[in-house]
Order: sequence, then C-alpha cells, then structure tokens
Amino acid sequence: MERQDALGRKARLRLALRFALREMRGGLSGFYIFLACITLGVGAIAAVNSVAGMMSEGIAREGKAILGGDLRFALVQRQATPEELRYLNSLGEVSETQSLRSMVRLSDGSDQALAEVKPVDGSYPLYGRVETTPEQPLSELLAKTSDGYGAVAVEGLYDRLGVNPGDKVRLGDLTLTLTGVLDREPDLLSEGLAFAPRLMISEDALSATGLVQPGSLIAYNYKVKLPPGRDAEAIATEANERFPQSGFRVRTAKDASPSLQNNIERFSQFLTLVGLTALIVGGVGVANAVRAYLDSKRNVIATFKSLGASGRFVVAVYLIQIMALASVGIVLGLVLGIIAPFVTARFLESIIPVAADASFYPGALLVAALFGILTSLAFALIPLGRTRDVPATALFREAGGGGKVPMRWFYLGAAVVLALMMSGLAVAMASDKRVALIFLGGTAAAFVILRVVATGIAALARRAPRVRSTPLRLAIGNIHRPGALTPSVVLSLGLGLTLLVTLAIIDYDLRREVGTGLANRAPDFFFIDIQSGQIDPFREKVEELAPGSTLDAAPMLRGRITRLNGQEVAKMKIPAEGGWVLRGDRGITYSPTVPENSSLTEGEWWPKDYSGEPLVSFAAEEGGELGLKIGDTLTVNVLGRNVTAKIANFRRIEWENLGINFVMVFSPNAFAGAPHAWLATLSIQNDDEAAEKSVVNGITNAFPAVTTVRVKEALDAVNALIAQLALAIRVAAGVALVSSVLVLAGALAAGNRGRMHDAVVLKTLGATRVTLVQAFATEYMMLGLATGVFAVAAGAAASWFVVDTIMALPWVFDWTVALTTLIVSLVLTVGFGLAGTWRILGQKAAPVLRNL
Repeated sequence: MERQDALGRKARLRLALRFALREMRGGLSGFYIFLACITLGVGAIAAVNSVAGMMSEGIAREGKAILGGDLRFALVQRQATPEELRYLNSLGEVSETQSLRSMVRLSDGSDQALAEVKPVDGSYPLYGRVETTPEQPLSELLAKTSDGYGAVAVEGLYDRLGVNPGDKVRLGDLTLTLTGVLDREPDLLSEGLAFAPRLMISEDALSATGLVQPGSLIAYNYKVKLPPGRDAEAIATEANERFPQSGFRVRTAKDASPSLQNNIERFSQFLTLVGLTALIVGGVGVANAVRAYLDSKRNVIATFKSLGASGRFVVAVYLIQIMALASVGIVLGLVLGIIAPFVTARFLESIIPVAADASFYPGALLVAALFGILTSLAFALIPLGRTRDVPATALFREAGGGGKVPMRWFYLGAAVVLALMMSGLAVAMASDKRVALIFLGGTAAAFVILRVVATGIAALARRAPRVRSTPLRLAIGNIHRPGALTPSVVLSLGLGLTLLVTLAIIDYDLRREVGTGLANRAPDFFFIDIQSGQIDPFREKVEELAPGSTLDAAPMLRGRITRLNGQEVAKMKIPAEGGWVLRGDRGITYSPTVPENSSLTEGEWWPKDYSGEPLVSFAAEEGGELGLKIGDTLTVNVLGRNVTAKIANFRRIEWENLGINFVMVFSPNAFAGAPHAWLATLSIQNDDEAAEKSVVNGITNAFPAVTTVRVKEALDAVNALIAQLALAIRVAAGVALVSSVLVLAGALAAGNRGRMHDAVVLKTLGATRVTLVQAFATEYMMLGLATGVFAVAAGAAASWFVVDTIMALPWVFDWTVALTTLIVSLVLTVGFGLAGTWRILGQKAAPVLRNL
C-alpha cells in the first residue's frame, strides 16, 4: 500500500510538472515586476558580499605588506630596551619605524601645516615597495644634505604649504629638503586613521629634530621578517609571555589592518541588511504578482478542480511555475553579484591602497541565492494557500470572493518558518548580532504597523461623512471596499519611504552636528607634546598671542588596559559596547581634583594629598558597558610598567564639547616620577582666520616641538568621511526605494482586474471617463498622502532613536526631508496609479459584463 502511495505521489508530481511547464509557454506576462523585485534584492546582497569578499581577500593576500612584516611590535612613548631589541633581532630581519604628529613650517616661519611624520630606517620596507616621484631609492631621497636631511611627502602636504619638490621646510629644529612626492606607502593601512598628510624622513633625521622628548607622543613600531617555516602566531604568544611588562602590542599579518577589516564587516553587514530589506519589500511584490497571476488563471484552476484535481495538485502546479520564475530572477541577481567586483575593483583601489583582484565568490552568491529562495517561497505560499480551497463555482465567477476563503494554518505556518529561517541566516552572518536583531525586529514591526495603518485608513474612510462630489465619494469608497488597494499601496510604499526618511535625517543631523554644532562648542585648538618644563612659558605665550582666551591644560600619558580584575584582556570576550576602551592605547591623566566637563555619579574622589594605593576614576557610561563596579581593579601598561589601580569612583563625561576628557583619571601618586607631556586646548575670543593663523605661527615658532591641531581641520576630515559614508547609505536607501516603487507598480497592476470591473459597471451606469479619472486620482492621492505622512512620522521616530539614543547627539528634524517625502509619495502613487488605470478605462463593457 505504501509503495502504491509513493508511486501515486510521483505520478502526480510528474503530472503537475508537465502542466506547469505547458502553461509557462505563454511567456512571462505579469511577472516582470516579480523578476525585477527578486533580481534587485538578490543582486544587492550578492554584490555587497562579493565586493566585501574581494576587499577582505586583498587585505589577507597583502597582509605582510600592509603590516610591514610577518610580525609587528608596537610601543608608545618609549623605545624597546636593549634586551627587547636583542630578542627581536633573534627572530629575523627587523625594520624600525616611528609615528608622530608634528608641525611642518616654511623656512621663514610664515606658514605651517600639521603632518603625520613617519621616520624609517634603512631596512624599510621589508615587504612591498615604496613608490615615489622621481623614482629613486628611498635611501637617496631621505639622505643627509648639506644643511639637513631629505624628505618625501604626499601631494597634500605640498598643496597645504604651497611648496614644490626641491623647496626647504622646517621640522622641529631641523631643515628638510623636499626631494620627492610619496605616491604609495605599502603599510599605510596598518597605521590607522590619518588626519594630516604624510611626511616621511629617516631615523637619523628624527634624532636631529629635537622632537623626541620625555613623554613625547611617539609610537615605535618594530616589524619583523621571519625566516621560512617560523610560526608568527606562536612567536607573538611567546613574546607576550617573555616580556609581560613591556606593553608590546603584537600583531601578525593575519591582523594587518583590524580597523579597516572591522569597518568592511560592519559596512557590508549594514548594506546586506538593507539589501535584505529591499528583498523583503520585494517579497510583497512577489505576493502581489502571484495573486494577480492566480487571479488571471481562475478559469484554468476551476477547470482543474472540475475535472477532479485536488487543491494540493493545483498548489503544486503553480508553485513549480513560481519557483521556476523565481530561479530566473535569482540567476539574474547572481549575475549582478558576479559582475560587481569587476566593476568596483579599480574604483576601490583609488580609495583604499589595496590591490583589488576581482574574482568569483561562491559563498557570497550562495547566501544571496538562499535569501532569494526563502523570500520567494515565503511570500508565494500565502496567495497559493488561499487558492487551494477556493471552490470551482467561485473560480468560474470572475467576481467571486476567493479572498474570503480562510487559509489553512499549514501554509501560514510554513511562511512564518521560512521568514524565521531568513532572519536566522541574517543574524548568523552578522558580525554584530544585536544590530542585526534590531534591524530585523524593526522591519517586522514596520510590516505590522503598516498593516495597522492600512486598516486604520480604511476604517476612517468607512466612517467618513457622505459627500456631494461624485469623484470624491467614489475615491473614499474605493479605499475601504473589499479588495481595495489600500493595504498593498501602504505596505509597498511605506517601508521604502520610512527607510529613506530615517537615513536622510540621520545624515542631516550628523552633518549639522559635525559641521556646525561641534564647531561651535569645541575649542579652536589642541596642543600636544607640551613638555612639563614648558607649560608655564607656554601659558604666557598664549596669553600674549590671544589675550582673554580660555586655555585648559592637563598632563597626559598613553597606556593600554592589560587586565581587568586580574584577568588578561587579550583572553576576554570584549563586548561590542564600551569595548573600544580595551582596544589599543588610551590617553590617561592624573588629577588631585575632579576634572572640568565631568561630574561624579558614584563613589568619592581622593584627597588632594592622597598617598595610598593607586586609585582611578572611570567613565561611568563605558564602565557600565564593561560591567565594572566600585572596588574593581584594572592594570594599565604605561612606559613599559604595569600599574594596577582600584576603581574609586565613576564620572559622567561631557564628550560632546570636545574638551579635555579622559576615560581614566588616576590619583597623582600612581605615576609619580614618570616622564610625561601636557595636552592643552585653547578657545580664542577672536576666532577669525587672521587671529587663528597668528596663534598657530606664534606657538609653532616659539615651541617647534609642540604639535598644534586646528579643530576645524579635524572636523573637515571627519565631514569628508561622513560624506563618503552618506553616499553609500543613500545608494542603499535608493535600492530599497526602487524596490518599493516596483512593488507599488505591481500592487497597482494586480488591482487592475478589479478596477476594470468597477470602471465598466460605473460607465454602464452613466459615469464619464473624466469622472473616473478624477475618482481614481483622488483615491491614489489620498493613499499617497496618508502613506507619506506615516513615513515621515515613522522615519522621524526611528532617526530620533538612532541619533539621540545610540549616537548621543542632538536630534533635529529636517522639514525639507518631510516635504520631499510627501511629494515623492504623491507623485509615485498618482503617477503609477493613473498610468495603470488609463488603459482599462477604454475597456469594452460587453466582454466584462458577460462574465460577471
């Protein structure tokens, strides 16, 4: 019996396949929007992950060149000891470079510019190649000259100072001759974010500048080229165990540019989620297209059922057709994903100095295909499930209410399971699970809310008072009648517009805060590397150059947290929030009193003459994110010495004013006798260009070793980064909006069959074409306006949450975005609605009335 049942199922499946393929000979009519929705969503996911894979492979392939060696040992504010150097030299060939920021001045002292200075030795680079103009050995370009040393700089430094190759500049106490342009620096990506142009000099030149002082903010990097067969990871572990007090930050070629790799992962995650949103929005288009297609096949389905076909057989026939068509859309999307790396490779190389060798990325394509399959199935099952139990008598009647037939729980449950599988796959892929869950939860909530909004609009229309205007009365009736377009239009357009409004307001607030808000609140200058013996003369010089200005100063060292409550940070799972405190070196200070711009939230401050065990005050927000409490201990490595301190209190810090703020403030006895420099900020009363230039020139010429940072220039650099991110975000939002527009067009097309019945009946009763156009235009305008208002409100709420709660920045609503959204909503709904309706207004009455 079981064998007969199995043979029967196979026979029915073969028969369903035969019927499905036979019906598909009629072409893709009615499925073009279906294909576009699937292609767009799958293509976006495949393209984003393929490009991210290409960039990650480029970093991995050139890891040694990016890092500058097989291993990189970094120290801050101190050089390696003779014992440490002997160990490093025993590992292989070593190249030492330094990194610092300093002021480069014209020979006559009339102008200056901040530069990222990189002194290198004769072995640099161990991997990769430095490219310069002219093409000469780096040792020749940096060699000693009759009055100083040679140097090379990027084009940006030449532009800022208005100089040319061959001109002379001053760095500290040293005269440099600019001998060439630095075109390519192989290990640039491993240096982190740069806020100033690069100047490359020799190690000997650095010694002659006078910039190396006790406590100077200089990073020392020792890059090691290992002999073949040596294990870099094992050596890194061994080095940390052998020199536990050194404060070495050891990286291997596998971790060549962690910040860039993290940014690639975060950005690809964000764009993948946006692509998934576009695909989900497209899923609504899939459901609309399937419903319209099944509606056009009413007579065929009725014939099947009249001849004895079961509902399951009918579902199988049309599920085969739909998934076959979905496969076409998925393949087209995968083609876009395959092409994307080849199209973007050269563009990315101009932004990120990594050779982008485009290739085929099967993992990215497989993920995109899975999303496409799951979306197609999930959204196709719902209209298919409703068709299963519609009786043949209702199907034969064109005006039958097939939509009133309840759907079996199996189909609804299967759609929910598929949606959960999509969500699980998205979360599994995400580097930040919390962000992915919030994003998906927000999307699901938006679907529910939009459905409620559609129901509310229909309810308001149903309760609207009777009006005299015939077109308006017809429009209001169309909004709430059975089979109305209201749910489809609101859902398809609402999600895309909401996402667009959210991203646009976030972009506006970021630009406003960085470009205006921070600039108004922040000090005009930061001064770094003020030596302890210079702080009083420095104050006097500032008062002379800018009388009445506000100068704040604090001692500063650099240190890295190595242990929390005795546990090594390197072996801990670092939380996403607050984890930045534990990554890399942090600025630290000491103070006998509570610093300005902060206030105690818990615990007590130490007495001014405190001399007990080292104590530390920790930032309250970051401490809470790390799970710290009063009495916990932390160990920081400063100048090769581990200092363990007990948390005495927590402070609320006003980060938003860009003043002098530190996560950790220690009791003064914690660093007694440690060499250190001072950090200062200056807010001048007369902050015009001439006054600022006078201050910079005066300070730089009087204190050549002091680094001056103009806050406006730093904010300009941040603005440039935001502009690049904003462009990508707008493109992503545009993909979601295009998907919404496609779904809107599909929803309106799916409703054309019902519109045709309405138009014919109304024309038979005496309505003119003008009356019908006015009625339909009014209906679409009312739906578009309602959807636009909701999108503005929902987008404003979402952007407020992101800007105010997550970014902790002032939230300001942009009315331009609101008006633009409303206009776009009205143009799309009225435009697409009338474009689809115009054709059916000329439909002959007899053929339609004959089938009612």
